[in-house]
Amino acid sequence: MGVLNTTPDSFSDGGDLLVDGCLSLDKVLPRCAQMLAEGAVIIDVGGESTRPGATPISVQQELDRVIPAVAAIAARFDTIISVDTSSAEVITAAAAVGAGLINDVRALERSGALKAAAATGLPVCLMHMQGRPQTMQLAPSYSDVVENVSAYLLDRVRCCKEAGFDGSQLLLDPGFGFGKSAEHNLSLLNRLPQLRALGYPLLVGLSRKSIIGRVLGREVEDRLVGSLSLAVLAVDRGATIIRAHDIQQTVDAVAMAAAVLAESAPEALN
Repeated sequence: MGVLNTTPDSFSDGGDLLVDGCLSLDKVLPRCAQMLAEGAVIIDVGGESTRPGATPISVQQELDRVIPAVAAIAARFDTIISVDTSSAEVITAAAAVGAGLINDVRALERSGALKAAAATGLPVCLMHMQGRPQTMQLAPSYSDVVENVSAYLLDRVRCCKEAGFDGSQLLLDPGFGFGKSAEHNLSLLNRLPQLRALGYPLLVGLSRKSIIGRVLGREVEDRLVGSLSLAVLAVDRGATIIRAHDIQQTVDAVAMAAAVLAESAPEALN
């Protein structure tokens, strides 16, 4: 899954697709083409920064950033377009212009989002976040991070099924970096098989995250090696989708990991 942020303030690539503060399709489409050529199979379009301390935006601002990008990508490329949103209005509008997946960091908890997502018939990724972006990194605490995240996600799955979703439409994301300390993130990745055992595909986003900075002492622009290491570990522990900024490098790293796992799997079953 390739990251395509249409925001001015995302932690890694904020403003890359803007000209004079406005979305530029002349930047969006070449970037999308590049990611697909490098091996991405899903393009994740986001219009609201959810980095720690991010400033909230209006629904109209998000619509203005996301919908033109989704429509243009859908008209130009044969790919799955994911929309990283929590807003009912954006969910509905994005589905109407070609989105194929809803990726919600708030797990459809925002008012109207669950009903809107169910009405689209699209698959949804439900993510765990403790608190909200403005405050989520202020001393996050868990009795057991894996158990707590699992319980929350299963509760959101229950709500989705009650709203009419089929289980096959749902994916789960443990929410690395969203209301978690470095220790919480390490524990989640190490125990990822417990989350995979819940029975739903896992989406993992660790690309360029602050955990790499904490462990390696690297700034955002120097976190490629750390990102690739975490992607490989995530695949080894059961992740289905890897959300990444550096597509070609991540595709190569994951392909090598998958080749080793495919070779060892039959032996492991004997």
